Amino acid sequence: MQMKDTFVIATLPGDGIGKEIVGATLQVLDALQKKVGGFRLEFDKIEAGAEFFLKSGVAITDEDFAKTGTADAILLGAMGLPDVRYQDGTEIAPHLDMRIEYGLFAGVRPVKAFPNVPLPLASPRARDIDLIVLRESTEGLFASRGIGKIKNDQRATDTMVITRSACEQLFDVAFRLARKRKEKGGKGLVTCVDKSNVFVSYVFFRQIFDEVAVKFPDIRAGYNYVDAMALDLVRKPWEFDVLVAENMFADILSDLGGGIVGGMGMASCAEIGKNHALFQPAHGSAPDIAGQDKANPTATLLAAAMMLEWLGDRSGNKSCLAASKVLEDSIEKCFADKTLSPMEFGGPDGTRAYCTKLISKLNSRGM
Repeated sequence: MQMKDTFVIATLPGDGIGKEIVGATLQVLDALQKKVGGFRLEFDKIEAGAEFFLKSGVAITDEDFAKTGTADAILLGAMGLPDVRYQDGTEIAPHLDMRIEYGLFAGVRPVKAFPNVPLPLASPRARDIDLIVLRESTEGLFASRGIGKIKNDQRATDTMVITRSACEQLFDVAFRLARKRKEKGGKGLVTCVDKSNVFVSYVFFRQIFDEVAVKFPDIRAGYNYVDAMALDLVRKPWEFDVLVAENMFADILSDLGGGIVGGMGMASCAEIGKNHALFQPAHGSAPDIAGQDKANPTATLLAAAMMLEWLGDRSGNKSCLAASKVLEDSIEKCFADKTLSPMEFGGPDGTRAYCTKLISKLNSRGM
C-alpha cells in the first residue's frame, strides 16, 4: 500500500476569534509544508456555528456536515456566541454533534507550562507542569444534551450515562498515552478521577479502570476524587501525568489546567475516535476581542501539531510526524527566547504579528 501524502482537512473557523486564529494557523501550516516537505494539506473551508445559524437557520448544512466525516481530519476554531441559542437555551455547537456522530470518545487536552509564560502559581515547580487531561467525550453527564427534562417548572433532570465499552476504550488510550510519554521521560502514571465515594456510576467507572490497568503493568495507576483533584491541580500539578475522567469532570478540570499554565490561549485539544479526529483550541469564541487582532493562536497551533502527529501515525507519513515536532518545538523556542509575547500576557504580539514571527522562526530552522 502506497503511503498517503495528501490530506483533506475540513476547516471550520466558526465564531468570534475563530476566524483569526484559524487564519493564522493555516498560514503557519502552509509555511510548514514548504519547509518540511513530503506531505500536502488541502483545506476545505466550511461555514458553521452561531453566526452561520443567524443567517441560515442551521448550525451547519447537512452537506457540509457530511464533508467533515469524509475529510482526513477536522480543524476547528471556536464555536458559539453567548447571545445566540437554540430554543431550549443551549448553545450552537455542531462540533458536539460531531463527537457523537464520529465516536470521538477521547478528548486529549495537554496542560504544559511554556517558557516565559506568566504562571499564577508561586512555586518554582510550576515550570515543570506537563500533564494531560483525558476526557471521555461522548457520554457521562453530556449524554443528556438535548434530552434533559424540566417538569412543571419545578424539577429538572439530566441523566449520567457510563458504559463499559466507552470506558474500556478510553482507559486503553489513557494507559497507552502514559506509556508513550514514559518513553520520552514521563512519569508513567494514569490517575482515575471520579466521585466513586458518592455515585454508583463512578464506582463502575473505577471498576473498569482497574480492569484495564492490569493490562499495563509498566504504568502506575492512581486515584483521586474530583474535588481533591481540583485542589491538587493548584497545590501540586507537577506530580501528575495523565488524568482520565468522565466528560463533565474532565471539561472542568481541563479549563483549570489551562488556567495554571497561563490561560486558555495555551489550551489545545484533540478529540479522537477510531476513524476520525477533530482538533481545536479548548477556549471559546471570545467575542469581546474578536476582530481586534488580539487573540493568542497558540492553542490552535498546538492543536494543529497534534493533528499532524495523528495523520502521520495513521498514514505512516514520517514527514507529518516531523512537521508536528518542528511546529511544537518552534513555538516552545519562540517563547523561550522571547520572540513571542502575546497580548494575552501583556505583550505586544497580536495574532498577525505572532504568525509572522513564528513563520520566520520556522523558516530559519535547519532541517
